[in-house]
Amino acid sequence: MNASTPLPPRSRSAQTRRTPAPRKTKKPKRRRWATVLLSFFAVVILGLGAYAGYLYWEFNQFLNDISGGGDDKPIASADSAQVRPVSMVLLGLDTRSGTGTLNTDVLMVAAFNPKSNTATVVSIPRDSLLELDGYKKQKVNAYYSGFYREGRSEEGLNEDQAYAYARDGMRKMFGEFFGVKFDYTAIINFQGFVDVVDALGGVKVYVDQDMRYVDNADKTNIDLKKGEQVLDGKQALDFVRYRKSNRGTADSSDFARNERQARVLAAIADKLKSLGGVTRLGNVISAVGNNMTTDIPKQQITHMLKAYYDLDSEHIRFIPLEGKWKSPYVYLDDSSVQKAREALAEELSPEGRTVGGDEAASASDAG
Repeated sequence: MNASTPLPPRSRSAQTRRTPAPRKTKKPKRRRWATVLLSFFAVVILGLGAYAGYLYWEFNQFLNDISGGGDDKPIASADSAQVRPVSMVLLGLDTRSGTGTLNTDVLMVAAFNPKSNTATVVSIPRDSLLELDGYKKQKVNAYYSGFYREGRSEEGLNEDQAYAYARDGMRKMFGEFFGVKFDYTAIINFQGFVDVVDALGGVKVYVDQDMRYVDNADKTNIDLKKGEQVLDGKQALDFVRYRKSNRGTADSSDFARNERQARVLAAIADKLKSLGGVTRLGNVISAVGNNMTTDIPKQQITHMLKAYYDLDSEHIRFIPLEGKWKSPYVYLDDSSVQKAREALAEELSPEGRTVGGDEAASASDAG
């Protein structure tokens, strides 16, 4: 299997590492696994720069796991993430056993600048209509599975090649939409988010409302109370995915969940940089390695760790795309999209950007 294939949760001894084929006999329920990709940001970009010699073997195994065996090709010095800005598309798949879905229920793009030691993260609502020439009119979270089917049926590709085709299609599409070139793609299973939070011993966040939702069919049981508290992995996933209630609490929205993404990401970043977080890095590394694949070369990942090991939440700019819901789509606001395009272009400029007081305060509030 190559690095492009999304993975279900697995042990290190697993010999077959591939997403189960979609089942045609059972239509998967819509599930928004908001911010499963947070574990990628928090661990690969924000935390692992602190890894010590005693974690070397664990870290090397982590690189092999997420790269599907590892791309060891050398990175030219001019292309190193320590020298030039890098950008990527981040996709979250709900690959639970029994769902058979390839919908990308979490979609983000990110840019990192080594000169200013800053990052910009843009989140895209899964029901967004991008309205791009040459692309089918559909929700943005359906494109990955569409590209995969195209690769299999029209291009005659095998399974691994079709996953790579879908990955590349997403990167090209988002590049056209945002007007920037994206370098890499990372794909993570939602279980990775749960495992990372648990490996850290939970994260402290402010829950903005009571949240109650039960679905006996898939054993969903969201039960959170308003207020600041420490959430374990399951509770943190419930917090970021909550959308509607069937037990008397107020409903939420995709846009509110985008705000909670930033809040949880900041909490994970802060926990990883704490003494307690550092002592748990071995377990955190294992949690991510078991649930993520990426096409970033192993050497480039190391360069990224060295460049951004001290990146904190005040230097991460979170931009959730905004719009209006009119069934069945979210129609994105033009000014919101333009803001994201300009922010990504600024982050990818050679000189980087300056973190202003208002921006730093906003990032702090998100945490």
